[in-house]
Amino acid sequence: MSATAACATRHDWSLAEVKALFEQPFNDLIFQAQAVHRQHFDANRVQVSTLLSIKTGACPEDCKYCPQSGHYNTGLDKEKLMEVQKVLEAAAEAKAIGSTRFCMGAAWKHPSAKDMPYVLKMVEGVKALGLETCMTLGKLDQEQTKALAAAGLDYYNHNLDTSPEFYGNIITTRTYADRLETLSYVRESGMKICSGGILGMGESLNDRAGLLIQLANLPEHPESVPINMLVKVKGTPLADEQDVDPFDFIRMLAVARIMMPKSHVRLSAGREQMNEQMQALAFLAGANSIFYGEKLLTTGNPQADKDMLLFKRLGIQPEAREEHDDEIHQAAIEQALVEQRDSKLFYNAVV
Repeated sequence: MSATAACATRHDWSLAEVKALFEQPFNDLIFQAQAVHRQHFDANRVQVSTLLSIKTGACPEDCKYCPQSGHYNTGLDKEKLMEVQKVLEAAAEAKAIGSTRFCMGAAWKHPSAKDMPYVLKMVEGVKALGLETCMTLGKLDQEQTKALAAAGLDYYNHNLDTSPEFYGNIITTRTYADRLETLSYVRESGMKICSGGILGMGESLNDRAGLLIQLANLPEHPESVPINMLVKVKGTPLADEQDVDPFDFIRMLAVARIMMPKSHVRLSAGREQMNEQMQALAFLAGANSIFYGEKLLTTGNPQADKDMLLFKRLGIQPEAREEHDDEIHQAAIEQALVEQRDSKLFYNAVV
């Protein structure tokens, strides 16, 4: 298959076609992915996001990979929802170190009615700082989705995790149809979708291909596709899974790039275990988004200064985001902080 043919935006991929992509010689696959990537993106720009856990632990879901699940004893401290002001301070710090998108994650099956007002204030405040906003809060109903969109949420993250066939081996407390329904509500609301999956959970090549087929055959491709490598945490059922072969992981990124040519493919969880050479290969394969900062929810992530040093060595620049006029922008930040400080919607996480 030629790079030009593969670059066409499609929503009708078959398992045989996707497996054929995976089974190409490695050099051919990387060349094809890089050619597709360059048709839609600056090959030397990478979008940079920061992820903050705004509510940690005690999640009722039984995802076998997750240290935040209340079903497993991983030694993780359980925390209540963060104060709005603390979230805004973390967002300001993220912007200061070069992030253009601020992602907020809560360990919930779904957001409750009592927590939604605080969540909406977080979105409004982060948006006022001039950052793109992203949240992952679990399953959403239509009203919650509309409220988040009205507050200014740009992206909603809701991963499919794996193929429909393998999904039941990993999660039993939420169905695949539930996940697809939430993605449908997000798209209907006008927000952008961030959705991907995890490698290293014992899945087969067919399952990896099946995950990408589910994403690429959606009516619209997700704007952001995070590809995670399992971070094995003691106490979770997947703590002793075999490591993912580095070349297999790079193949996954390359096939995702070919199948979803206009999406940002995010090099996500597991990056701390990757050496610089593997990360460089990931960018060559078409990955053009990373999480940036010391933590990725509850697991480690390469430090920001280390990332910037690698970017410098590779000649990569962080992807820019359109900013407001400095004076107007600063006034908006100050106004947002004043409003949050005076708001009755301040949430005291200590209580």
